[in-house]
Amino acid sequence: MIFVRYPQLHRVLTGSVVVFLLGFSLQVAAQTTIPRTADGNPDFNGIWQALGSANWDIEPHAADFGPVVELAAIGAIPAGLGIVSGGEIPYTAAARAQQQANKADWLALDPVVKCYMPGIPRANYLPFPFQIIQSPAHIVVAYEFASASRIVYMDQPDFEAPLLSWMGHSRGHFEGDTLVIDVTDQMPDTWLDHAGNHHTDALRVTERYTHMGPNTLMYEATLEDPNVYTRPWTVKFPLYRRLDENMQLLEFKCVEFSEELIYGHLRKTD
Repeated sequence: MIFVRYPQLHRVLTGSVVVFLLGFSLQVAAQTTIPRTADGNPDFNGIWQALGSANWDIEPHAADFGPVVELAAIGAIPAGLGIVSGGEIPYTAAARAQQQANKADWLALDPVVKCYMPGIPRANYLPFPFQIIQSPAHIVVAYEFASASRIVYMDQPDFEAPLLSWMGHSRGHFEGDTLVIDVTDQMPDTWLDHAGNHHTDALRVTERYTHMGPNTLMYEATLEDPNVYTRPWTVKFPLYRRLDENMQLLEFKCVEFSEELIYGHLRKTD
């Protein structure tokens, strides 16, 4: 009776039901296409890579001159929309001033330029692929840059880090179909990008990996460090499965590329 007297309401209700069913169908389809391991958990095995310019600056930024003017256009810094939710890192005033000082001399100061381990989350948006090797007890993440790696200890929340390390201490668990990794005890020396964004040894990173389909992950990382940030904040970006034929991690042992920079600087300071 109501549909006869109120045809507009009929159309609204019908449209709402269609939208609901379509959304539900898409959700079910996404769940059925997620690859799974033998124990039923989402399968993250594979080689993945981020796209974009976050390694230059995780905040929104315009294109700019590169650090070596002679390289002209091929050495310029590409523009980027940033990966920080909300656009801006919530630094304290002193920490923002330190970031600006870092940025002003980043080619000499950025640890990655010297081939130091990149830390988390930066390792995941460097312009290099990385591989996830998954088992029920551990997940190994191997990075092409500098042959960096880390072990994620699954379902061991009480396993404390023996000491600080460049890639941190990683403990993981599943929340539904999302892989959650708690990363602590990182060296304070790593940066988040070439723009000098930084942290201290109090940094805690909570990573979330969620399948968006068989070949795409959504990556989120919430960063907390009361020494330099006024509140927790998040980066978010997709990771893409490398589908190249015979895809594998190759060697990028960058120490030999950095020796002249490091030892040349040491000779000058002697």
